[in-house]
Amino acid sequence: MSRITEVTRRWERVGAHSHIKGLGLKDGKALSVAGGMVGQIEGREAAGIIVEMIKRGKMAGRAVLLAGPPGTGKTAIASAIAKELGADVPFIMIAASEIYSSEMKKTEFLMQALRKAIGIRIHETRRVYEGMVSDLEIKTGKHPYNPYQQIPIGARIKLKTRDEERSFNVDETIVQELLARNTAVGDVIWIDAETGRVSKLGRCQEAPETAKYDIEATAKVPLPTGPISKEKEFVYTTTLHTLDESSAQRGSMFTLLFGGREEREIPPEVRQSVDETVKRWVDEGKAEVIPGVLFIDEASALDIETFSFLGRAMEGELAPVIILATNRGITKVKGTDIISPHGIPIDLLDRLLIITTKEYTADEIREILKIRALEEKVDLDDEALNLLTKIGVENSLRYAVQLLTPAYEVAMKDNRRKVTSKDVERVKSLFADVKQSVKYLKEYEDRLLK
Repeated sequence: MSRITEVTRRWERVGAHSHIKGLGLKDGKALSVAGGMVGQIEGREAAGIIVEMIKRGKMAGRAVLLAGPPGTGKTAIASAIAKELGADVPFIMIAASEIYSSEMKKTEFLMQALRKAIGIRIHETRRVYEGMVSDLEIKTGKHPYNPYQQIPIGARIKLKTRDEERSFNVDETIVQELLARNTAVGDVIWIDAETGRVSKLGRCQEAPETAKYDIEATAKVPLPTGPISKEKEFVYTTTLHTLDESSAQRGSMFTLLFGGREEREIPPEVRQSVDETVKRWVDEGKAEVIPGVLFIDEASALDIETFSFLGRAMEGELAPVIILATNRGITKVKGTDIISPHGIPIDLLDRLLIITTKEYTADEIREILKIRALEEKVDLDDEALNLLTKIGVENSLRYAVQLLTPAYEVAMKDNRRKVTSKDVERVKSLFADVKQSVKYLKEYEDRLLK
């Protein structure tokens, strides 16, 4: 086995929901098994409607609750929503327990998370000079402080497209940019007309070959068309939080000189200024707002203050879609004596679109185990799969999934690649599930610390 393969295997990691590719819908209807998802037909179809509303900008300022018993696919549905939205739509996933930090106020942490979930797609039109470098002559002169040293003071560069070829005299600023990017004849470049910034796109496909390489990392690009001087639109996506950080200019001179702790909280006036700037960009057609998704798992761990803050934040003009998930029933709202469904205040609960999940059937558990076994590269025989399905029904799906890799390790010790029912029985006897753990606690209750 090669060293590269060894390193790749050593760092290979399989996440709990790495098999999820999407919601597995066709024409809005959930397929029984698709996209890594199994069952939860109603929940997936409801999530599909949410995805369409998000894409059409109809969900801004609204919230969703995923509610159901542990191990019924709430986080899987959230992950599938993220996959359906695509990489351009911000999707921020946090656990409710993360907000309780000694370094930052709860409301500040939540505000930053909310603003990370709002994307800003900025359109900028700039005049550039684009073409293949067909000739480059750099002029040098004496250094002002060292007459024995020569420095670049300008250059004459010739750019070429399929329709035009022109020569330009450029100053030392552009020369420094050209040298910094190792620009040579045959390269296709952009020169920003306002800033002089040079972008190297790659090696022109029609450039004369000065040398042949067996391995070459430089990208090959076609010869540009049209005039050399042209206007180009640049589109890039950022988030409100990134704009906040850049506007806040955190890190005073005192911090830089003496290493004091940076203030991590962003002043409200900075955020207000950023919001006004973004609104102006939108009105001018320079930007568009992309409402993303903030997914908060373990929502019942939030307290009354954070629920109140979320309720107010949902009403803001620049607010993402908030998705909460919980496995709690009727219980106390944290920080109060109020009893409420899911541990969420009634006034907030009444404003949520609630998606419920249900326990998986034996057939659905079997399909999930097949998918996870394929993802974790575990080869099961039929008897092992039947036994794991039975364990999933009688104990829990999570427990059955957790036994997959340990059973494979037992098989490997016997020089076998396929997991049998004996391997599953072996690891089941070694690793206790929740019921066995409770039984153990009752048996040794007097000997354990309280």
